[in-house]
Amino acid sequence: MSTTVIGKNGTWRNWAGNVTARPVREVTPATVEELAAAVRKAAEDDLRVKAIGTGHSFTATAATDGVLIRPQLLTGIRKIDRKAMTVTVAAGTPLKRLNMALAREGLSLTNMGDIMEQTVSGAISTGTHGTGRDSASIAAQIRGLELVTADGSVLTCSATENPDVFAAARVGIGALGIVTAVTFAVEPIFLLTAREEPMPFEKVLAEFDELHAENEHFEFYWFPHTGNTNTKRNNRSAGPEKPVPQLNSWFEDEFLSNGVFHVANWVGQAVPATIPTIAQISSRALSARTYTDIPYKVFTSPRRVRFVEMEFAVPREAVVDTLRELKAMVDRSRLRVSFPVEVRTAPADDIALSTASGRESAYVAVHMFKGTPYQAYFTAAERIFTAHEGRPHWGKVHTRDTDYFSKVYPRFGEFTALRDRLDPHRRFQNDYLRRVLGA
Repeated sequence: MSTTVIGKNGTWRNWAGNVTARPVREVTPATVEELAAAVRKAAEDDLRVKAIGTGHSFTATAATDGVLIRPQLLTGIRKIDRKAMTVTVAAGTPLKRLNMALAREGLSLTNMGDIMEQTVSGAISTGTHGTGRDSASIAAQIRGLELVTADGSVLTCSATENPDVFAAARVGIGALGIVTAVTFAVEPIFLLTAREEPMPFEKVLAEFDELHAENEHFEFYWFPHTGNTNTKRNNRSAGPEKPVPQLNSWFEDEFLSNGVFHVANWVGQAVPATIPTIAQISSRALSARTYTDIPYKVFTSPRRVRFVEMEFAVPREAVVDTLRELKAMVDRSRLRVSFPVEVRTAPADDIALSTASGRESAYVAVHMFKGTPYQAYFTAAERIFTAHEGRPHWGKVHTRDTDYFSKVYPRFGEFTALRDRLDPHRRFQNDYLRRVLGA
């Protein structure tokens, strides 16, 4: 196990650069036993402990001034059970490596988010999700968890073992313990056909229920300052496999979606008045395309342009009103928004603090280019989302607190009571958890 003591200027930063932390020391355990020992040692030294993934959260959910645990040595697949159709994976494994390893074994997760840079534990702890009519977030695909709790013991849970912990810890925001392994349900690898095409904003809203009902996975991006969207429908396919040709893939996914888009944002940041014109061009840059490939190659895309993001889950039936209000707000304001608004859906699930807990949900995500002031836009958007009892993504910017969460999560008290039992001395506490869960 390597332990790094960080000096006065030893600062950790997240991917977007909007969160920093100065831990007393860093620990990179090579085994679960070493991690448990690090938690016990932190208790002896009266220090808080947090595990950090790849820093893809925009909130300070993993920031600490105590002991920072880096899980990069806790990686790899522990076990594949083809009879139960599950895979057990160490918590520090990046989703990218998990997806590629599963594909080599002829297996796949049922659904996933749109990037795969995060660690397995970071993704589930914050409630990372993709879009799906019937298939839910990554956490909803969990069948078992192993975590190190505040006293340094290792606890395992599933629907039959410690079910009360399982009901909450699948989306635990780092408050209940440090996740060391995750068991996911998997299925034989399948093909998805993706159909991407531009569509007018008003047409998407008018047909939203239909588009949602007819497609296994539907999402769209609306470009502020325009009436344009890009839609994406992913549905299972009998094949044959027909991936995007390599040159087209590079041109559309790297050159346009990352390279040109980065330059456009840089110009927009320097001269905000150009943003509406850039938005009109950007919204028409990507042409319609259809391709068929294995799941992770369809669900996920490279995201190299850095940004800050806020995302709320609203009841699915409220999403059309929410989007109309958001567009009206942008149109009448002096805001200049260069990033598209992303809209996805999820079925209800049974996880205490999942954003889709107990209700069918739609997600609306707003973004701003890294380094651009985002507060005015996000504040106005948050006002709209909260009027519809929106629940913010735990890893994305928001200003909500315990009072708010206790109203929008019927099982909030169940989660905080479990936290009182598993971490009575708040070993895993930080400022973010104090705000969202209370002291």
